[in-house]
Amino acid sequence: MSTRYPFTAVVGMDDLRLALLLNAVSPAVGGVLVRGEKGTAKSTAVRALAELLPAVPVVAGCRFSCDPASPDLGCPDGPHGTAPGTERPARMVELPVGASEDRLVGSLDIEKALSEGVKAFEPGLLASAHRGILYVDEVNLLSDHLIDHLLDAAAMGSSYVEREGVSVRHAARFLLVGTMNPEEGELRPQLLDRFGLTVEVAASRDPQQRVEVVRRRLAFEDDPAVFADRWAADEAALRERIVTARALLPQVTLGDAVLLQIAATCAAFEVDGMRADIVMARTATALAAWAGRTEVTSEDVRQAALLALPHRRRRSPFDAPGLDEDKLDETLEEFKGQDQEPDEDPDPDGPGDGGPGDGGPGGGVPPQSDGPAAENSPAPGETSPPAPAPAPSPEPAPQSAGSGERAAVAAAEPFRTKVLSVPGLGEGAAGRRSRARTEHGRTTGSVRPRGTLTKLHLAATVQAAAPHQKARGRTGPGLVVRRDDLRQATREGREGNLVLFAVDASGSMAARQRMSAVKGAVLSLLLDAYQRRDKVGLITFRGRDAEVALPPTSSVDAAAARLEKLPTGGRTPLSAGLLKAHDVLRVERLRDPSRRPLLVVVTDGRATGGGADPVALAARAARLHAADGTASVVVDCETGPVRLGLARELARELGGTAVTLDELRADSIAGLVRDVQGNRKTTARRAA
Repeated sequence: MSTRYPFTAVVGMDDLRLALLLNAVSPAVGGVLVRGEKGTAKSTAVRALAELLPAVPVVAGCRFSCDPASPDLGCPDGPHGTAPGTERPARMVELPVGASEDRLVGSLDIEKALSEGVKAFEPGLLASAHRGILYVDEVNLLSDHLIDHLLDAAAMGSSYVEREGVSVRHAARFLLVGTMNPEEGELRPQLLDRFGLTVEVAASRDPQQRVEVVRRRLAFEDDPAVFADRWAADEAALRERIVTARALLPQVTLGDAVLLQIAATCAAFEVDGMRADIVMARTATALAAWAGRTEVTSEDVRQAALLALPHRRRRSPFDAPGLDEDKLDETLEEFKGQDQEPDEDPDPDGPGDGGPGDGGPGGGVPPQSDGPAAENSPAPGETSPPAPAPAPSPEPAPQSAGSGERAAVAAAEPFRTKVLSVPGLGEGAAGRRSRARTEHGRTTGSVRPRGTLTKLHLAATVQAAAPHQKARGRTGPGLVVRRDDLRQATREGREGNLVLFAVDASGSMAARQRMSAVKGAVLSLLLDAYQRRDKVGLITFRGRDAEVALPPTSSVDAAAARLEKLPTGGRTPLSAGLLKAHDVLRVERLRDPSRRPLLVVVTDGRATGGGADPVALAARAARLHAADGTASVVVDCETGPVRLGLARELARELGGTAVTLDELRADSIAGLVRDVQGNRKTTARRAA
């Protein structure tokens, strides 16, 4: 008896259950991405799906799950010929966020390959997931090099393992299911597009439904076997419905009128490429089969659009996925076929009839109609429609909010910034900002392997083995290679950093035009951090103190949302802002010592609060960062014909560099030192 939580016992979440079931009916739909706040049973529902899938016929003894009816001709365990077939349950393979490359794609014994010419291959998770489900929890936190392998496998339906010219290929076709919390950062656009459908989930605000969730969960934990037995009949009925829908699927037809609606909808929402059209067609067909029909209707197209298009529409990184449903309805009505009456109910007993369990798994409820649209903000679950974070509605001149505080102003249009990087060579998480030792990148040298050899340095290995060939009794043309001869290639790539913003929101920055430009600059840097896979944090200082507006996080859009609402006014406690930044960086070094920080101070350099001598206090706080070796950049916001140069003095105390807002632009003719190392050397020479 399975101890997984039953799929039919999941309360609510109609959209999620429907999306998963459509993929069970038609794996060609392409998988599901589940976005939502923590603790909403995303993983529970996904894991429960595997129990509903029909058994898979495989070649007996094949580690790569070849189909007996059409075995893979290039299977490493083949050729299979007329090998007997057997059945096994459908697999759901979980890919941990911290998995190694060898764990995902498999490993090849390089020593045997070089010395014996034997391809000794140990399959990875991609091989295990073939013809099943590959589930990635927290998929947005997956390392870039693992994402690259997933993209290759999803595009080609096969996985290649190559080590210095020795390669192995095997089939890898799987249903990709991922879950993520948008507060922890967004997903790479290339991988996002590989998910056929996306759904947003949020905890119910209905007390009665929340009570039922708790009641069922406690009952399951008290006795999983008894709880599963209670839902066994509903599970069996749902499993049978999936089998019936799969059998009906080849008979479902897509009329020309429906295809025109699909194409018009994708064009209306300006989605990139043609994958959206294909996924919508497959999803609408699966919806019809799930409802027991052989013809796709306009309602199927509508539901397919709400599932397949939100993550594909053209948007900025700070916009939450979503669709304008009024625009969708107008498009569908405009291109509605003449053979259907406008008020006709195409299937009164279709998906809306419910299914086994509580309210039926994913009946005909249009996706996103019950639940709130997900907001990439610190307050998930709000019911307001998604809107771009950096584009608030136009406001009149800032109004006084008391105690010299002025209301928030809109950010100026963001722009492409020049690259700010941390000096030296790091070893942090893979990214695209600063130089680092990585598993991928250009080869810079070789070392003896300290474990499993993953990247062979062929020339260094041959050089190490060559002097010993006579002593080892070499007689033939082959090279006698021993374990001690092997050399691991050292490579240099790019890492992601922690970019901590300290933003001056005092009265000296409160001029509407200046603060708008400052917000636009910070927003531009946040966009750059998003593209370079950085973590970000936001500290603001004004009045008497500084506060951490956003602790370091991978959610760049959350920082953009905080920035949008930032008010200004009061004195300039510059020292407090720098000390708060020092505390945050100290804690982050303990949490993640390999991720190097970059401090970005956005200020005009004036210090008018925090003690009897605020300028001296600010200089002392800046020297704390310099002593820690923290790379820093001061964005000089001073404007006007008379400039005091205080921001550049602050940069010298920090041991960093200062740039103006104009110099920050990538298309500016003003020079910008790309690496803060240059200014640090200058500071050292002056001190000497």
